[in-house]
Amino acid sequence: MASAKVFLRNKPLKDGTFPIVIRIIKDRRASIVTLGYSVLEKDWDSDKQRVKKSHSNSARLNNLILKKLSEVSEKSLELEQNSPAVSSKTIQKALKLTGGTTFFKQAEIYCAELKRAGKFNRLSADQPRINRFKEFLNHADIAFQDITPDLLKRFKTYLMSTRTIKERTAINHLIVIRSVFSQAISAGLVDTKYYPFGRDKIVVKFPDSIKIGLTAEEIKAIEELDLMSEPKMDHARNLFLLSFYFAGMRISDVLRLKWSDFQDGRLHYVMGKNLKGGSVKVPLKAQAIIDHYKDRDNNVHDLLFPDLEKLDNLMDKLAVQQRIKVRVKENNEQLEKVVKRTGIKKKVTMHIARHSFGNISGDKIPVQMLQKLYRHSSITTTIGYQAHFIYKDADDALDSVIG
Repeated sequence: MASAKVFLRNKPLKDGTFPIVIRIIKDRRASIVTLGYSVLEKDWDSDKQRVKKSHSNSARLNNLILKKLSEVSEKSLELEQNSPAVSSKTIQKALKLTGGTTFFKQAEIYCAELKRAGKFNRLSADQPRINRFKEFLNHADIAFQDITPDLLKRFKTYLMSTRTIKERTAINHLIVIRSVFSQAISAGLVDTKYYPFGRDKIVVKFPDSIKIGLTAEEIKAIEELDLMSEPKMDHARNLFLLSFYFAGMRISDVLRLKWSDFQDGRLHYVMGKNLKGGSVKVPLKAQAIIDHYKDRDNNVHDLLFPDLEKLDNLMDKLAVQQRIKVRVKENNEQLEKVVKRTGIKKKVTMHIARHSFGNISGDKIPVQMLQKLYRHSSITTTIGYQAHFIYKDADDALDSVIG
C-alpha cells in the first residue's frame, strides 16, 4: 500500500513562504501532490507534519492536510483493489481529478482567457472581484472543495460590511467565483460534488433594478439644444441620439460603426454583445447626424466616428475595448454637461439612450418587434426588460380605486 508524508518544498516562493506538498510513496517510487498553500518556515512543524498555531489559518490548513491525506489513503485502496500494481503516479493523477486544484491558480487561467479573447471590460471588472476574494481569505489560496456555501455567505457579508457596495455588486462577485468554478469543472479538475451553487446551496439571483429613461419631451430638449460652439458636447449628443434613433444601440457598437455598414438607406451591423446580425432603416434624424461626419479627414479605418481612429489595428480586440472604455467615460462627461443645460434632473449616460427608447416605446410596439430591435436572444429577456417601462395597466388600476 502507498504511504504519504507532508512536508514543505525546499525552494521558497517570491513572498518567502514554502509550498505545502504531500509525497506519495509506492514501491519506492515517489510522486508529489501540491496542496496549493504555502507558509513561512517558522509556522511549520516538520515533526508533526502540520501548521503551527502561530499561523492565522492553522486550523483550516491542518484540516485540509488531514482531508488530503485521507483522500490519498482512500484513493490508494480504491485503485489497488482494481490493480495491485498501481503506481504512485497513478494515485497522484487520480487525486488531481477528484480533489481539484486551487481557486486562484484557476482564476489566473480564467483571466488569461478573457484577455486572450479581447474581453477587456469583463477582465477589468472581474480581476478586482477575484482580488477581493483573496483579501477575504488573507491572501491565501484555497482548494475548490473548501469553497463551501457557508464560506461564500461569509464572503458576501464581508463585502457588504466592509465596503459601500450594494446587493447587486456583491452578487457579481459570486458570479465570478461561479465562473471560475465552472471552468475548473469543465476542465475535469474539480468534481461536481464540490460545486457550491444551486438549489439548497448558494442561489445567485440579482435583485430587481430600476431602469429610468428619458421622455419624448426630454429627448426633444436635447435635440434642440444649440451646441455649435461646443464641439465636444455636440459630439457626445450625436452619439447619444444616434444610439436612441437606432432603438437603443449599445454605445460600444455605435463607436465601431463604419461607413460600409450603411447601404441603400439601411444600417447593417452585428451586435458586439451576442454577435446577432441584422439591418434597420436609417431614420431621417439619424441620417442628419451621419451626414455631419461625411467630410472627416484622416479616416483610415472607414469609421463613422473619430473616437477609435487613433488605434493602429481594429482587429486588436483588447486595444479596441480599452479605447472604447476611455471614450465612453469622456463622452459621458460631456453628455452630463449637455443634460445640465437642458434642465433635465435625471442622471443621463450613453446607456440611458437604450432605456429612453424602452421608456418611449412603452407598450406601443409588439414585444416580438422589440426583441428584433433590441436583438435579444430570448423574448423572455425582452419582456423582462420592457416591464420596467410599461405603466399604463398599473396606472389605470390605481386610478380606478383612487379616482
